[in-house]
Amino acid sequence: MDISAPALAGEIGNRLSRRRLSRNITQQSLAESAGVSVRTVRRIEAGHSSTLENFLRVAQALKLDDALLAAIPSHDIRPIERLDSRRGAERQRARPKKSVERKAGWAWGDDR
Repeated sequence: MDISAPALAGEIGNRLSRRRLSRNITQQSLAESAGVSVRTVRRIEAGHSSTLENFLRVAQALKLDDALLAAIPSHDIRPIERLDSRRGAERQRARPKKSVERKAGWAWGDDR
């Protein structure tokens, strides 16, 4: 699925709005239980930018914590990955793959 960030924000806001309405909760009531302003709830539902903290407060007030965590599964290292890794430990950093191609006749100082 190839979707732009603004389109994704709009769809998430739309889904939050539908969830709120299906539970018969007003924007005012949701704002109070989330600890944010009504304007913040309106902005999130409209797909406008907001802080991650405010988004999470609204999602928690709508009882969506588990759904959010399920959307991004935790990555536990599998035993086979431990065997494949050099040190047998879980990765702490990412590093770009080294280029396989080497220039023929390359010598130190050629890139100046």
